[in-house]
Amino acid sequence: MMAERVYLDHNATSPLRQEAREAMLHASELIGNPSSVHHEGRQARACVEAARDHVADLVGADPEQVVFTSGATEANNWVMQGRDVAMVSAVEHASVLDAAAHFANTVVEVPVLANGIIDLEALERALSETKREKDQAPLVSVQSANSETGVVQPIGQVAELGHRHGALVHCDAVQSAGKAPLSFRELDVDFMSISAHKLGGPKGVGALVGKQGAAIEPLFVGGGQEVRRRAGTENVQAIAGFGAAAKAAHEGLQQFATLESVRDRLEQALLAQIPEAKVIGAEARRLANTTCLAIGSRKAETTVIALDLAGLAVSAGSACSSGKVARSHVLTAMGLDGDLADTAIRVSLGWNYSKEDAIRVLAAFEQAGFISDESAAAA
Repeated sequence: MMAERVYLDHNATSPLRQEAREAMLHASELIGNPSSVHHEGRQARACVEAARDHVADLVGADPEQVVFTSGATEANNWVMQGRDVAMVSAVEHASVLDAAAHFANTVVEVPVLANGIIDLEALERALSETKREKDQAPLVSVQSANSETGVVQPIGQVAELGHRHGALVHCDAVQSAGKAPLSFRELDVDFMSISAHKLGGPKGVGALVGKQGAAIEPLFVGGGQEVRRRAGTENVQAIAGFGAAAKAAHEGLQQFATLESVRDRLEQALLAQIPEAKVIGAEARRLANTTCLAIGSRKAETTVIALDLAGLAVSAGSACSSGKVARSHVLTAMGLDGDLADTAIRVSLGWNYSKEDAIRVLAAFEQAGFISDESAAAA
């Protein structure tokens, strides 16, 4: 009989929460168009607006600042369109890096320090020295936390620095939303991208949060939806699931924080039994659920397959690049030795992690040949 599997790839996508599933089933019974003024339309509109309220609460924003999208990739592309100068950290997600390269006239890649945190001095130099059109502010885009290492960025400092130099500031907060306290107001960024499926909502829905009056053109035109910021009939069912997941994640933030001690114990157990292993980003503040472990003896792809066969789902790098035989640009930017970087795997715990899972995780590493039977039992 096959052992029960343990899913530890929440930074790629998190399983659908029961609250989201129920909200989506309810929304599927609503027959009206949210833009219609009759009773059925108003019911659908109420569902969308309730979800908007929950998403706004999760990220510390006003509901009218939340615009629903098909996901964070769309939000990141949207905020990059029409930019003259885009300044991005070297460890951004591909949906930011590629969008900047595609849309902006000038792209400045800001390096990170060895611990994965953005080099604020380098950012200030870039803001001071980069030529720009006088009538358009540059855009600075820095993620709240990295999907591969969990390293948390000093977004408040980035926003203060960017605004001091007349820039707009965007934060891809996909990995932080639902995993750590997040406040759009307090961070004082101009734009923030979030995604539902990273926090237990459905795939294919997200949001761009923006300050009132922030310079951005509609991505789609042809309808008055989202206060004429994004035309097209809203995906009521997905939005309802997003809202329910956001509400549940917001209420569970304190419990999610306890994963840090679980993650630390797991790291200690693995490091004790795999002498050549190294935790990447351990010198910096990280998301409570994330560990990036460079094994040093096997290629990451081999490790992922071995653990998968042992019933444990982890990943090598981000989900958007794990299918490619390419070195992680994040680990390269951090200056990690190439051979060691090629052995790095990501373990990301989630809202449904249990004590029983901890035992199964060590058993999977044992089955994959990384630790001994005695070590797994002791841990």
